[in-house]
Amino acid sequence: MTKNRDQAVHPAFEQVRTHRIDTLNIDVEEYRHRKTGATHLHLASDNDENVFFVALRTFPMNSMGVAHILEHTALCGSERYPVRDPFFMMIRRSLNTFMNAFTSSDWTAYPFATKNRKDFDNLLSVYLDSVFFSKLDEVDFSQEGHRLEFEEPADPSTPLVHRGVVYNEMKGAMSAATSQLWQILSSHLFPTTTYHYNSGGEPDHITDLRYEDLLQFYRHHYHPSNAIFATYGNIPAIEHHERFESLALARFDQQDIELPVHDEKRFFAPVRADQAYPVSAGEDTDHKTHIVMGWLLGHSFDLQENLEAHLMASVLLENSASPLLRALETTDIGHAPSPMCGLEDSNREMTFVCGIEGSEPGRAGDLEALIESVLETVAKEGVSEHRLEAILHQLELHQREIAGDQFPYGLQLIMASISPMVHGGDPVELLDLEPVLARLREKIKDPQYVPNLIRRMLLDNPHRVTLTLRPDDQMESRQQKAVAEALERRKSTLTEDETKAIVDRAAALEERQNRKDDDSILPKVDLSDVPLQLPEPEARILEDFPATAYAQGTNGLVYEQVVLPLPKMSEEELLLLPLYTTCLTEVGCGELDYLAMQDRMSAESGGISAFSVAKGRVDDVQDLSGYLVLSGKALARNKDKLTQLLRDVFTSARFDEHARIREIVAQIRSRREQAVTGSGHALAMGAASQGLSPGAQLAFKLGGLAAIKGVKALDDSLKEEQALKDLCSKLAAIHGRIQEQARQFLVVGESEQLDPMIDDLRSAWPRASSIETELWKVPPVSETVRQAWLTSTQVNFCAKAYSTVAVDHPDAAALSVLGGFLRNGFLHRAIREQGGAYGGGAAQDSVNGTFRFFSYRDPRLVETLDDFDGALNWLQETDHDPQSLEEAILGVVGQLDKPRSPAGEAKHAFHSRLFGRTPEQQKRFRERVLAVTIDDLKRVAAEWLVPERASTAVITSPQHRSVLESAGLDIHEL
Repeated sequence: MTKNRDQAVHPAFEQVRTHRIDTLNIDVEEYRHRKTGATHLHLASDNDENVFFVALRTFPMNSMGVAHILEHTALCGSERYPVRDPFFMMIRRSLNTFMNAFTSSDWTAYPFATKNRKDFDNLLSVYLDSVFFSKLDEVDFSQEGHRLEFEEPADPSTPLVHRGVVYNEMKGAMSAATSQLWQILSSHLFPTTTYHYNSGGEPDHITDLRYEDLLQFYRHHYHPSNAIFATYGNIPAIEHHERFESLALARFDQQDIELPVHDEKRFFAPVRADQAYPVSAGEDTDHKTHIVMGWLLGHSFDLQENLEAHLMASVLLENSASPLLRALETTDIGHAPSPMCGLEDSNREMTFVCGIEGSEPGRAGDLEALIESVLETVAKEGVSEHRLEAILHQLELHQREIAGDQFPYGLQLIMASISPMVHGGDPVELLDLEPVLARLREKIKDPQYVPNLIRRMLLDNPHRVTLTLRPDDQMESRQQKAVAEALERRKSTLTEDETKAIVDRAAALEERQNRKDDDSILPKVDLSDVPLQLPEPEARILEDFPATAYAQGTNGLVYEQVVLPLPKMSEEELLLLPLYTTCLTEVGCGELDYLAMQDRMSAESGGISAFSVAKGRVDDVQDLSGYLVLSGKALARNKDKLTQLLRDVFTSARFDEHARIREIVAQIRSRREQAVTGSGHALAMGAASQGLSPGAQLAFKLGGLAAIKGVKALDDSLKEEQALKDLCSKLAAIHGRIQEQARQFLVVGESEQLDPMIDDLRSAWPRASSIETELWKVPPVSETVRQAWLTSTQVNFCAKAYSTVAVDHPDAAALSVLGGFLRNGFLHRAIREQGGAYGGGAAQDSVNGTFRFFSYRDPRLVETLDDFDGALNWLQETDHDPQSLEEAILGVVGQLDKPRSPAGEAKHAFHSRLFGRTPEQQKRFRERVLAVTIDDLKRVAAEWLVPERASTAVITSPQHRSVLESAGLDIHEL
C-alpha cells in the first residue's frame, strides 16, 4: 500500500494511502483532514451511483436513547436550512436511491446515495449542515424523543401520557421477544461498556432523558475530530474535499474527544441469567421460552481474529449439515434454533451466540450439555479439509458478489469498513480479503487448526452467559399499571405553572407542526433533471432452446434460474406452496440425504432457492398467472456444477425425509411469528387488501396473517405421525406436477461465460420442453373486510385499502403519485408528527390493483383510521402548491429508477417481460406519471377511494378489544 503521488490532493487534506482491490474493482483511497484529524475513506469506482456517509463515534452509557433521539432531532433543522423538517423535505425534492440515518451501538451515521450529480451536491449540503450545525430545537426534541402531554393536549383534566416518535418506535421494537433477548444477553455479556445499554433506548428509560442531556451529547460527539467520512462512486475525492471543507470542516479546529471505549472486563466463570418477557394476558405460555448461550470473543477489527471467528461460526452453524445447527434443529429441548444463532462482529469485541426457542424454563442445563457435547466432539474429531474449503469458498463468493438490490452496493462496502474505522482497525484489510483467505487456506491444512480455535474461543473461554428468557402473561399489565400509577402521581403533584407549561408546550408543538415553512431555501432537483427512460439490459433470446441470456458485469459470478408455469392446484395444495418451495432446496436429493446435499451446495454454489411469483395482467389484475422459480448463483469456475445442481434438485428432490420436513415446518413457524412486530404495517395492509384482487388474496394466504395462523395449525397437527406422512406425500405430489411443466431458463454472467453456460444447459436438460398441463387459475374476488388481529404488541399497525386499477390503466399513474402526495402533504404530519407513530403513508399497488393507507408502530388506532379519511378530505378541500405535485412525481420516478445490482437488473428485466411488463409499457407508465396534474389526483381519489368502500385491518393488543368491537371490526386471534 503506497501513497499515490501523482493524484491531485486538496490542500486541506493529506493522502494516507491508496490501494487497488481488483476483486471488487475499486481503488481505496484514505485521507486525513489536516486541521481536525477527520478521516475520509473514498472507494473510487466507475459506478455512477455515488454514496456519501458520515459517522460519529457515539458511546452512550445509559439506555435513555440519547444517540438515537439525537439522530432524529439533528435532522429537524439546521443553520443554513432552518426549516422544520429538512430531511423529509429533501426526500421529496430528490432523486435519491437511498436516504436514511442509523444509530448503531457505538456509532451514528447519516448516509445517502444518488445517481444524479446535482442531487448529490444538494443532499451533501443539507446533510453536512444537519450534522455539524444542527439547530436542536427543544420543540423538536419533544416531538422526536419524548414529552409529557395530557391525553387531550389542551385539557389538563385528562390523564397524562408519554408521547414521542422514538418512544413509540422503541416500544414497537422492544415488543419483539428476539429484540429483548439480544438486549438482555448483551447487558450480561458486557457489564461495564456501552454495549451493556440499549443505544436505541428502553421506553421506560427514554422518558428520563432531558433536553440538556441531548445538547451536551451533541456538543461532545458531533465534531469532525470524532467523524469518519466515507464515499463511493465516480466523483473524484478532491471534489468531495472541496465541498467538505467549504460546507463544514473549515470552521472547526482539532479537538481531543474523550470517549468511554475499552475492552470488557473478563469473567472467570460462566454466568447464568433468567428473565421474563411479556406476552398477552391469558396467552398460552407453553413452548415460548428462549434459551441462548453467548461467548465474548476477540476484537472485531483484528482481521485475523475476525476471519477465524467467521470460520469457526461457519463450521458450527453455516447450514443444516453443520454439527451445532444440526443438533439445535433436531433436539427436543426446543422447537427451532434461535434466530440469534451466529457471530456478531459489528461491536468492538465479537460475540458468538447459539440456542433454541420454543423451549421451557428449567432446560438451560440440558442445552448447555448438548452444546458442550457438540463442541467437544468437533474439537476431538476435527473438520474435513473439504468442508473447510467449502466455507472459504463461501467467504470468497460473498466478498466478490456485487449486491445492491435492497441496499446500494457502495453503502454495503462502506458499512463493512465502518467497524474497523471506529475501533482503530484497518478498513482496507477487511475489504481486501484475498491475501487473508490465501493464508487461511494454508492454515486449514493443519487438522488441529479448527479444533484449537473451538477450544480457545468457546470451550476454554469462561466469559460465557446462558440466558433463559421465559414468557410472563402478567408482566405487560404490571408494566402498564406501573406507568399509569407513575403518571397519576406526577399529575397529582403538578403546580399550576407546570400544568400551564405542559399545555403551552403542546400548543407550541402543534403550531410548529402546522406551520408552513419557506422550503425555497432548500435545494432541489426538478422534473427537467429526470431522464425520459432508463436503458434496459440487452437480452439474448435463443431460438432453438428456451433460454434467455444477459451479459452483465457480475465480478466473476454466474446466476441461473429454471422458470416454470404453476400447474393447476387445489386450495389445499396452493396453501402448501410456500412450504414446498422452502423444502425443495432443503431436503435430500437422489442418493444424498439433506446433510450431504447441504455440504454439496456449500462447496459448489453460493446457494440455491425456490420461490413462486404471481401477478395479474398489466390490464387486468383479476387475471392472475404464476410461476415457480428455481434459482442459484456460483463463482464462474463452478458454472457447470451450478447447472447440474439445479438439475439434480429439480429431478430428484426427496420428500421422504419426514423428520427433516417436520423441522422445517417448526422453523417456518418461528420465523413467521417473529415477523409481526417488524413487518406489522405490511401484514396489516395485506389483511386489508385480501378481498380486493386474486393477487392480494394469494399474498394474504401464502405470506400474510392467514399464513401465520395456517403454519401454526399445521405445526400443531404434525404431532400425529400419520399427519406428517400425509403432508410429505402431498409435497411429493406437488413436485411431481411441477416436473411436468414446460421449462425456460435465465442465465446471467459476464459475456465470456454465457456460451459455456448455455452449452451446459443443453447438455443437462436435453428435453427441456415438456408437455404443458392445465395451468393454475384463480377465480376473481371482490370483497371488503373490517378486521382486527390481536397479538402481543405495545404499539399498533393500521391499514385501509381500496380496489383500484392495474398498472396499464390510465389512472394507475395518478394513483401512484397520489400516495406520495397524501403522505407528504397530510399523513406524515398527522400520523407521525402529531400522532406519534414511527411512520405512516399511502401507496398504490398496481400489481394487485389496490391503494393502501398504513401506519407503523402507532400508539393510536381509531384516530389513525380517521386520519386516513381526513387525508382524502384535505385533498379535495385544499388549494395545493404545484411544487407539492412535482415532489410526489419525483418520488414515483425515484422508485422506478432505483438501481439494482448487475444481476438484479437482468433478473428484473426478464421477470418483467414474463408478466407483460415490456419496455414499451414501462415507458408509457413513466410518461403518464410525468404528466399527472393536481386535477388528476382529485379525480382518481373521488373515483376510486370512496371511504364507504374501504377495507380495514389493524394489528393490536388484546387490551383494545372493546374499542375494536365498538368500531365494528371482526376480531381474529393470531
